Amino acid sequence: MTYNTLRHNYADGIATITLCRPEKRNAISFELLEELMRALDEVEQSTAQVLILTGEGSAFCAGLDLDELRSLVGKTHEENVEDTRRIARIFRRLYDFPKPTIAAVNGAAVAGGTGLATMCDFTLAVPEAKFGYTEVRIGFMPAIVSSILVWQVGHKAARDLLISGRLFDALEAQRLGLVNEVVAPEKLMDRARELAAQLLENSPAAMRATKKLLNGFIAADLDQQIAEGIEENARQRTTADFREGVSAFLEKRKPSWSTE
Repeated sequence: MTYNTLRHNYADGIATITLCRPEKRNAISFELLEELMRALDEVEQSTAQVLILTGEGSAFCAGLDLDELRSLVGKTHEENVEDTRRIARIFRRLYDFPKPTIAAVNGAAVAGGTGLATMCDFTLAVPEAKFGYTEVRIGFMPAIVSSILVWQVGHKAARDLLISGRLFDALEAQRLGLVNEVVAPEKLMDRARELAAQLLENSPAAMRATKKLLNGFIAADLDQQIAEGIEENARQRTTADFREGVSAFLEKRKPSWSTE
């Protein structure tokens, strides 16, 4: 199977998916979302027992592609709901993936990029990596990823990250529990493969069962929260602040927010 926005390979029971839009800092396009979903299906059906997700070039994933961002303005509520469902499906697919997953964060992982990095079972990051749920800076909201983030870091920390929209480094991400290890850039992929090799020593069936058990603890609540997030996300896209935030971001100026 061929892909335009990513590549993947298999070696010694380990599958590696690399986001390949380095000229756009591996920004998320709807094509990338569709191809990532297909690649995950392919890995699940393969003999590989561990998945590594990384990015090509200097960034892991810089969030939503600017062309896609432009296209969101002016869509109907129904179109926004369907777009948001696509995003929710890929996050949930990665979070619930039956085989162990490792994110090797080689650089900036912002907005949706932070989401992809932290949906994995293990997240390794270089010291220079930057994370952030920056959606509020453009009048938007990280409604989908917030449902899982609360379970990962707790309400107080989630409020800090989601409402402030601030960037934070790999060490803080590790302190929060979003990153397992901070690794020197030249050792990142070696460490990811080393961890994958350690996981390969375990029973594949037992690891799948353990992941299913852990995810099952919150599955019902997560289903409801994501459904609510999809509706709220779509509603926010129709607001004046979203239109102003996107315009200001694209025009590289300070936004003029509404007072409501």
